[in-house]
Amino acid sequence: MEKQTELEQKQSATGKKRIAFFCIPAHGHTNPMLPVAAELVRRGHTVRFYSFGGTGGLPDFSDKIRKTGAEFIACDAYMPAVSAEEVAGLKRVSITEMTVQSIRITLAMDAFLDVEFKAFQPDVVYTDSACFWGKLNAWKHQAPMVVSTSTFAFNQLSSQYMKHPPAEIADMVFGLPRIGRALKSMEPYGYKVKNPLTLVQSDNKTDSVVYTSRRFQPYAGSFSGHYAFVGPSVFSNAVPNKTKNRPLVYISMGTVINDWPDFYGKCFEALKDLDADVLISCGNAVDREKLGVPPENFELKPYVDQLDVLSRADVFITHCGMNSVSESLYMATPMVLYPQTGEQTAVAKRTAELGAGVLLKDDSVRGIRAAVQRILENASYRDAAESGSRDFRSCSGPSGAADFIESAPHQWDGVDVLKELNKTNVRFQIIYWSIIAVLIVLAGFYIDRKYLWLIGVAAGIISKPIGKRVQNRRYARLVKDGQ
Repeated sequence: MEKQTELEQKQSATGKKRIAFFCIPAHGHTNPMLPVAAELVRRGHTVRFYSFGGTGGLPDFSDKIRKTGAEFIACDAYMPAVSAEEVAGLKRVSITEMTVQSIRITLAMDAFLDVEFKAFQPDVVYTDSACFWGKLNAWKHQAPMVVSTSTFAFNQLSSQYMKHPPAEIADMVFGLPRIGRALKSMEPYGYKVKNPLTLVQSDNKTDSVVYTSRRFQPYAGSFSGHYAFVGPSVFSNAVPNKTKNRPLVYISMGTVINDWPDFYGKCFEALKDLDADVLISCGNAVDREKLGVPPENFELKPYVDQLDVLSRADVFITHCGMNSVSESLYMATPMVLYPQTGEQTAVAKRTAELGAGVLLKDDSVRGIRAAVQRILENASYRDAAESGSRDFRSCSGPSGAADFIESAPHQWDGVDVLKELNKTNVRFQIIYWSIIAVLIVLAGFYIDRKYLWLIGVAAGIISKPIGKRVQNRRYARLVKDGQ
């Protein structure tokens, strides 16, 4: 084991910490971590950020990370080659493919990270929730871990907001054997994971920073004191300024999968006669020639300073990535919500519940035009977005995240709402099916026994909504008692 440097010895004596950051090569996951890294460096801590420098077609985060003052450690060399079929799976956001590839990356990094952990000896590991190699090595090397959560925190309650399309569900079900084999392959390297859910699902024992407010987080009361809801983590002191001659409609479908020529074409047709300026951030994946000549009131750019644009925009048509929605609310901009994944559906549903957006259920030319006009002509959406902005700006932000990381690991002895709800669910199932059994026995005296199975089927169908109602009532009482 290498000796500590003079700086590291001095930090140990003064309470300064060595903090290892880990993230996947994705803008939406990396960007919220950057202001947190800058704040920790400002406080005198040593931050090593394990990320990617742009080789092999990966995004380049090296300059952004170095600007925070953190030490950038390139991990590009450990990204395994992927086949065309695997790339296609990743592009369609296959949970199975993403899980398997993350496990492969973890194994490829194993020897490298063994050396790094023994040399750097991090006091805290701050890892993105989707970064398996960060989580697994924190567990393996028994380093205190804080999870960076760039979406909502998802547990058995908040996951109800997610709506997975049939293809996504099939992918998860049929992919389980492949994931199981991949997990088994890690055991000889000291990584023991019995259930893949432990790698992705939030629990009430893991210290976690969530980049949203308690108000915006679904079922926030079900999360323990191991969670810090700090609000959006952004490098910006800008405030909303909507003063201009004409409304501005901003369109962006994110930085990962933004090759949407058909959708952009519909937007051309839908908004070309609108008395408004329209800006589309379309990335570099789109073939501009396929789009044709944009209408006069349109401007197309590969990338923009999104916070700056949103500070001026009146409507944002978005795929509902958590960062995009958070930045939109931060800048008081109401949205047309067009989610493509289960996670994005959850964010869209919560935004619509708070009145700050319209779900785009009809993505035809007529549907797009109607959704944009609805927001422009109805002040309630603007008012709800302004309320969201005040809420987010009242949060602790990167400073609060840094506080939480500095003081990790955390102790908490409050009431675990999820554990109490599980007890309630077990009691409900026992009582409910006991009653059904009695009813079936009694019904046997009055109707032909060959029809008794119908009672069991009907009971099974209605048990879910009844159980959900019982659970929600119990949840409301637990949260009220805990306040």
